[in-house]
Amino acid sequence: MRPLTEEETKAVFEKLTKYIGENVKCLIDRPDGLYCFRLHKDRVYYVKEEIMKKATNVGRDNLVSVGTCFGKFTNSGKYKLQITALDFLAPYAKFKIWVKPGSEQSFLYGHHIQKSGLGRITDNTAQYQGVVVYSMSDVPLGFGATAKSTQQCRHADSSDIVCFHQADIGEYLRHEDTLI
Repeated sequence: MRPLTEEETKAVFEKLTKYIGENVKCLIDRPDGLYCFRLHKDRVYYVKEEIMKKATNVGRDNLVSVGTCFGKFTNSGKYKLQITALDFLAPYAKFKIWVKPGSEQSFLYGHHIQKSGLGRITDNTAQYQGVVVYSMSDVPLGFGATAKSTQQCRHADSSDIVCFHQADIGEYLRHEDTLI
């Protein structure tokens, strides 16, 4: 477990800023203590500083994880946000999409959101903006990137894709055998 390098920190914060904007500061400096990001085996963990200091007593080979896994670096060096970060990012999300009950299952199976399944979208959402996807009962379901801006969504056909799927809470079941 080690601190992130400058390039790794930049990649992580750029990805987080895509979803929660300036609220990234709220993740680090929280009322319940200071939190930090640490890298272990290509995975980025979000951990309270007190716990991180205690984890330094455990050898690297014996340490499985510490804190919450926020994402991982791919072999090509890109950072991919994982669904385990959803509970931490959802309260700070600047842009949101709500899906209709009939389209929730489709999204949870890993499909993109079509205009016919769009319940609501935050005003002034730009194209390719990172969004948190919610059910109509305000339960966070996953992450996505808008395929169309709010204005374009109003004039789109019902079969047009309005949000690209990136991660959802159904991944736990679909990838159960490949998870650690």
